[in-house]
Amino acid sequence: MSSEPPRERMLAPSRVLRETPPQTGGGRTREELLDEADAVMERAPQSLRFASRLLDKDNRERASLLYAWARRCDDIAEGRDRSARAGENDSERRSDGVKAIKVLTRRALDGLPTADPAFDGFGLVARERTIGENLAGDVISGFALEAADWVPRTEADLLRYCYHMGGAPAVMLARIMGAARDDGDLLDRACDLGMACELANIARDLSTDDADERCYIPLEWLAEADLPPGEHLRPEHREKLALLAARIVGLMERHEAAALSAVHRLPFRQRWAAIAIARIYGAMGRKVRDAGPAAWSYRTVVTTGEKLRLIAGALIAALGGKGPGADAPVGWTRHEFRPVPGW
Repeated sequence: MSSEPPRERMLAPSRVLRETPPQTGGGRTREELLDEADAVMERAPQSLRFASRLLDKDNRERASLLYAWARRCDDIAEGRDRSARAGENDSERRSDGVKAIKVLTRRALDGLPTADPAFDGFGLVARERTIGENLAGDVISGFALEAADWVPRTEADLLRYCYHMGGAPAVMLARIMGAARDDGDLLDRACDLGMACELANIARDLSTDDADERCYIPLEWLAEADLPPGEHLRPEHREKLALLAARIVGLMERHEAAALSAVHRLPFRQRWAAIAIARIYGAMGRKVRDAGPAAWSYRTVVTTGEKLRLIAGALIAALGGKGPGADAPVGWTRHEFRPVPGW
């Protein structure tokens, strides 16, 4: 009897192993993916739901598929899709989540099934509109910053974060709605719209972010205002905090105006939606500024009635064709906010 240990057997001869065949949509039909995406969109913020309904059917469907992917990425990045493993801390869970997002997004862009309808739907719309890995990577980089407990040091850092979380998704949305890849000006202004919305969110959510131990006010701003990091929400600091929030809203208005400078180039329904979303988020940011130190004693909202009036006003502006601020000069491009080597 031989004393040699038994050889390990392959589960299957290598000649019969096959690579996973490409299946755009993960083997699901477009209708199935849209049903999943529509269910996610129904849970989206009211402002986004209203704006999506202003779009034509094809663009509304593509926007829903894109939003479902972004929402799913956020859930995975925050660890809302699973329970923590024994001994795993929040930072590790978020880091693992970002790695999973990268793998699933890469598979989706390669036309491979992911077993997740949000990523399969993203793969479908990315293939329909030739969305590449670089732009998707810019969006994912925002989740990576949050997973690393990143804090902006300068105003440029804050704008970089807003590019990842708002600007890059807006550029992606413009691309799936037909903006040409080489139409730099239109994509730059789409980026401005997304960044304006993100800045409005940051100004409104200073209190809730603080509860989550996050702060997006640049450290240099806090130092200039003599506010210790982590203590800016204390009652005795609210006057100074209101001034910093006003600076954030000022940045929002700068990017809001830049975004509106290009809406005259959009088809009517896209123009209407862009003006509406700019006005709704702009109104929210200005409410925060107008509330002063009291802004974080309650959650600032733009009511449904106010949103409907803003949408009606946006319709009138869109029918005018040119759009507000169409002659305003803009002295920057989205590339100024993208990361550079060493960041």
